[in-house]
Amino acid sequence: MLLALFNRWFYKTEFITKKLANKMTYLIGLLSVVFLALAIMIVSKSMALSKGIKGVEQDPDSSVDSANNMNAIGFLVFLVLGSIGATWSFLHSKPDLLPVAASDHGLITDRMFWISMGVITFAFFITNTLLFTFPFLYRYKKGRVAAFYPVNHKLEIIWTVIPAVVMAVLVFSGWRTWRDITGQAPDNAVVIELTGHQFGWYVRYSGNDDQKLGNHNYKLINETNSLGMDFTDEHCFDDFTANEMHLPKGVPVLLKINAQDVLHSVYLPYQRVKMDAVPGMPTKFWFVPNKSTDEMRYITGNPDFNYKLNCTEVCGRGHFGMAITVFVDEPEEYAAWCKAQKPFLTQNPDYLAKVPEKLKSKAQKYIEVAAPAASDSTQASGATPAAATSLR
Repeated sequence: MLLALFNRWFYKTEFITKKLANKMTYLIGLLSVVFLALAIMIVSKSMALSKGIKGVEQDPDSSVDSANNMNAIGFLVFLVLGSIGATWSFLHSKPDLLPVAASDHGLITDRMFWISMGVITFAFFITNTLLFTFPFLYRYKKGRVAAFYPVNHKLEIIWTVIPAVVMAVLVFSGWRTWRDITGQAPDNAVVIELTGHQFGWYVRYSGNDDQKLGNHNYKLINETNSLGMDFTDEHCFDDFTANEMHLPKGVPVLLKINAQDVLHSVYLPYQRVKMDAVPGMPTKFWFVPNKSTDEMRYITGNPDFNYKLNCTEVCGRGHFGMAITVFVDEPEEYAAWCKAQKPFLTQNPDYLAKVPEKLKSKAQKYIEVAAPAASDSTQASGATPAAATSLR
């Protein structure tokens, strides 16, 4: 059965390949004819020009290409049609060019982007207008004498200094924005640790009792402790993990980014967050979300909208599925969600044994004490545990 399916697939693939090969053959043949025609035209024109070189007397103007005016007009037509096409393409694609900015620094980043695009577009149209207009204005005309400028220092200084100043302003503005978002986060920032691995993300929160993440050590990683949390550090006691990311709206969020195996990259497109996760080299990024998930569902008109955190560094075969859902909550909703989460130590009480003796009293409050189970006979008779003890 499997052999029959394989043969079917093989012959079908071979048939498709042959069809594509035939089409490519026709295309190559057509291009060959076109290039042959162009070659003949160039050779004939070269032969016509060579007559003058061999001393055949003719009118000096006869060697000028008869299509000179048409070429010059063609430059103007191309400039006008190209400008119209480029403008239409931009206006048509602008709604899909950038998603809605959902963070404070995203608004700044977008403003920088559009300023840079404006400067580049202005320079593009100025230079190309000159480039395509000059061949029309200064095309060959009988009796016109060309003016030569072997050197013009003033002109060279102008076209060197102005672009240099503009580029320096753009680069400095970009550096200042980058410095702000990768610098020291505010003291009230929510601290979240993101760790990339093939092929997913571990998310760890700094808990409800403090805003400090506990230490981790790769030597402590095992099937249960995927992050290698070090319980000799008391800041680990209240840390909890989640399979999704929750962010508070209007509150600074500090992402501490790690990688366990290969290079990954954290990407939150709506928040304009992009930072590589590098093995052995922690990175960070802080930002302030300014649009909740519910607000974005209203803005986009999509009731099923959710933010996503993706990996944008090809990291293996499962790279394209490496994403988690991100929710931006109102501060009260975020606080309620955090309160509902159980610390890793609570879910894994066996790790109390990893806690130093001097810190066990602090760690003990995170260990849930299970109520003693009543025996079947006690439950059946309805007797209290004390009565059951006295009966025994």
